[in-house]
Amino acid sequence: MGRITVLSEELINKIAAGEVVERPASVVKELGENALDAGARNVRFSLRGGGLTGITVVDDGHGMSRDDAQLALGRHATSKLKSLDDLFHIVSFGFRGEALPAIASVSRFSLCTAEPGAPVGTRLDIEGGGLAKVSDHAPTPGTRIDVEDLFFNTPARRKFLKREATELGHAEEAVIRLALAHPEVGFSLEHDGRTLISSPAGADPKERIAAALGAEVFAHLLPVEERRLGLKLRGFIASPEFTLPTARGLYAFVNGRYIRDRAVIAAVQRAYQEQLPAGRQPVAVLFLEIDPQAVDVNVHPQKLEVRFADTKGLQEVLVTGIRRALESAPWRVEGADGAPVQGPAHYAMAVERFLARAQTSTLPVSSPSPHGLALGMAQPQGFGLSQPTINEAAPEGFFAQLKWVGELGQRLWLCEGTGGTLVVIDPLAVRERLFVSTWTQALLKGEPALANGHLLPMTAPLEAKTLSRFVEAAEVFREIGLTVEPFGTDAVMVRGLPWQPTSENAEKLIADLLPALPARNAEASMVALAELLKIIAHHAADAQPRSVNAHEAHALLRALETCDFTIRSIRGHVVVHQMPLLELLRHSGT
Repeated sequence: MGRITVLSEELINKIAAGEVVERPASVVKELGENALDAGARNVRFSLRGGGLTGITVVDDGHGMSRDDAQLALGRHATSKLKSLDDLFHIVSFGFRGEALPAIASVSRFSLCTAEPGAPVGTRLDIEGGGLAKVSDHAPTPGTRIDVEDLFFNTPARRKFLKREATELGHAEEAVIRLALAHPEVGFSLEHDGRTLISSPAGADPKERIAAALGAEVFAHLLPVEERRLGLKLRGFIASPEFTLPTARGLYAFVNGRYIRDRAVIAAVQRAYQEQLPAGRQPVAVLFLEIDPQAVDVNVHPQKLEVRFADTKGLQEVLVTGIRRALESAPWRVEGADGAPVQGPAHYAMAVERFLARAQTSTLPVSSPSPHGLALGMAQPQGFGLSQPTINEAAPEGFFAQLKWVGELGQRLWLCEGTGGTLVVIDPLAVRERLFVSTWTQALLKGEPALANGHLLPMTAPLEAKTLSRFVEAAEVFREIGLTVEPFGTDAVMVRGLPWQPTSENAEKLIADLLPALPARNAEASMVALAELLKIIAHHAADAQPRSVNAHEAHALLRALETCDFTIRSIRGHVVVHQMPLLELLRHSGT
C-alpha cells in the first residue's frame, strides 16, 4: 500500500476549520461578515454559554435559494469570485463557501434562509460535517444560522478554549469591530438573554467609538482626514490626554476590514510620539481606503493581517494625517511664545488653582452618571460626562504611589500622582471593583466567594411566587457562599452577606437578584454566578461609609494593585479620573 493517500472530505473540512475557527469569536466574525456581504442592514447575535453552548446569527440580507444554500455548504463554492483576477481584487469580506463548511464540520449546524418573495424557505441541518438534511422552512427573508456545541467532535480543540467569560469577551470584541466599521448597519449582541450591545443603523460613528471604548472618550474625539498617494484616510483620534496603557484602543480598517498590522500601529505611535507620556498608548479608530490591487488580504487564514504594496507610503499618510489633526486640535494649549505649555511649574500652578476653585465650590461637580463622574466638562448627547480615565489594569504601582490629598464634597477623593497630575478617585467605584474582583477570583478558584460574610441573617418580605423562586435557587446561591431559606410563609432569610442591609436595602437587593437567577432547573454557569456577585458587590459598595481618613484611603488604594480591572462592574463607573496638564490649564485659567 502506498504511503500517500488523498484526504477524506471530512478531514479536509476539519483542517480548514482549524485555520478559520479558533474559538466562538471566529464564528461570530465569519458569520457577521457573511451577513454584511449579503447586504444586511441589521445583524443580531445571540450567544449562550460564552458561545461554547450556542451561537445564533440572524440577518436581513438577500438570503439564498435552496440550490445556493446547498452549494454554500460545499468546499470551494462562493458567490464572490468568478475569475482569477477577482482573487487579486477582493472587495468582499470572505468566502461563504469556505467558512460555512468549516464551521459546520465542528458543530451541530443549521441554516434557515429565503430570498425576498420566495414562496418557501430552506432549512439545512448538519452535524459534525455530515450530510445535510434539507427541509422546508418559513419564507422569512434573510438568513439565520445556529451553531450549537462548538468543537463537540474535536475535544482536543475544545480543551484549549478559555473560560466562558474570556470567550465571551473575544466574541464581544468581534461584534465591536464589525459595528465600528459599519455604522450604516444595526448590530445587537445578547448573551444568555442579556443585551450586551445594541447599536441601531445610522448611529453617529463617534457614538459607536464611545460604546466600544467607554463614554469618557467621546469629548476627546477629533476627526482625521488625509488623501494622498492614492490612499484615503478618515476616522477619529483621541486627545493625548485620553490614553490607555495598551494598544487595545487602536482600531484600523482597510477597505472596511479590521486588520492587525505592525506598520499601521508603528505609524500611529510615531505620529503621537511627542504627545504621550511614557507607557501610554494612543486611541484611534482609522479607516483606510486603498485600491484592492494594492493590498493582499490573503496572507492570513482569518484575514487579520494584510500585505501592502507600498508600506512606506501608507505610513506617511497615517503620520501626516494624524499630526495635522493634533496640531489643529481645540485642546492644544500654547504659551505666550506660541509653544505648547509644559513643565513641572505649570503642573504645580494648575493643580493649586484647580484645588482652590474646587474648595470654593466654583467648579461644578456632577452627581454620578452611568459612565463616570464629571469635573466641569460639557456632556455629549447620549453619554455621561467624561474624563481621561484609567478603567483597565493600571501600570504596576500606580495606585500605591498616589498621595491622598483629601475629600471633595464627601463624594470624591483627590490625590496627587507622579509629575503633579491631579487624580480624582471615585471611592464607591473603588469598593465595588475590589468586591467584584476578589469575589470573582475566588469563584474561579472553586471557593465560595462570600464565605466570610456577615454573621447576622438578612430577612426580606416576599410574595409566595417570588419566595418559591428564591428557595428553588438555594443551590445556586450556595455556590457563591450564601444560604437561602424561607422565613415563615411570606419572607426569605439570607445568610452570608458581607454587610448587614437595612430592611429597605434588603428588598432592593432581592429585587435586583431575581432577574439574574438562572432558569428553573438550569445549571448555573460561571457567567451567571459572576453576575450575581456583581449585583451583590454593587449593593455592598453602597453600604460602605462614604468618608475615610488618609490611612483608610491608602489601604484601599494599595488593595487596587491586585484588582482585576478586566472584570466589569454593574455600576460601570470608572475608578480613576486623571487631569493632566492641558486639562488642568483649561479649567484653572492658567
